[in-house]
Amino acid sequence: MVDFTNAIEEFNNYKGSEKKKTLIYNNKKYLVKFPDPIREKNKNISYINNAFSEYIGSNIFKICGFEVQNTILGKYNYRGKEKIVCACEDFTDNDNILYEFENLALSTNPDKKIETELNDIIEVIEESKMIDIEETKQKFWDMFVIDSLIGNTDRHNGNWGFLLNKNTGKVKFSPIYDCGSALNPMLEDEEIKKISETELKNLSINCYSCLKENGKKINYMTYIKQMRNEECNKAIKRLFLNINIDEINNFIDNVESMSKTRKDFYKNIIEKRFEIIKEVYENIK
Repeated sequence: MVDFTNAIEEFNNYKGSEKKKTLIYNNKKYLVKFPDPIREKNKNISYINNAFSEYIGSNIFKICGFEVQNTILGKYNYRGKEKIVCACEDFTDNDNILYEFENLALSTNPDKKIETELNDIIEVIEESKMIDIEETKQKFWDMFVIDSLIGNTDRHNGNWGFLLNKNTGKVKFSPIYDCGSALNPMLEDEEIKKISETELKNLSINCYSCLKENGKKINYMTYIKQMRNEECNKAIKRLFLNINIDEINNFIDNVESMSKTRKDFYKNIIEKRFEIIKEVYENIK
């Protein structure tokens, strides 16, 4: 495991809720995310497991064929305590700028505040003159499907977007980034050990997106099973054969410094969601 303790530190200018540092490792810039202290009452866990969530979630996207921000699971010694961190390579440079979707939303309709209502997001995409509309819609729904697989509860308008090349003016969908809210990072190992098969099934099904329909958060699995959205159905058709569950399981099994309890939990909950996606795929292919 990479030790980032002595990496060169720069001033941090990345947004987001997690504790983070900007570090230079092997001449590349990384946003290094630290486990956040728990601030909720009645929680025994000291820190959330967002480093594992970020690393595994990002790599599941990669396994499924997405262009993804490079991530490294590592450690950092802070005041005598070793912390598990996830280093996320900065994919921007002097020529390529990241524009998050929220910035596009602000410029598209000056009379309307765009949050996470699904219809509003699609409307922004369809009205924009700066992006490839059809490609963006496809990649948006592709992202939705894999977010449903990993249970990402926080894919808001500030953690996906577009890369603009200043020299060519070309705009493309950015690499996938910010998966730290996937895979139940708030659950500690002792809680996981107590989860029954029924509770595990409920956790896999009762997982909600940040996206909303009619003001209510979308339940990933319910939405997918309903097969009402043709764009979502098409994404499942495109993606399903790329979801290599054996490769995903093997990747999880080889993650360093993570307990077998957590590895088994991740594999089981992903498997249950995969079976639902598989059932839908069989019905629509």
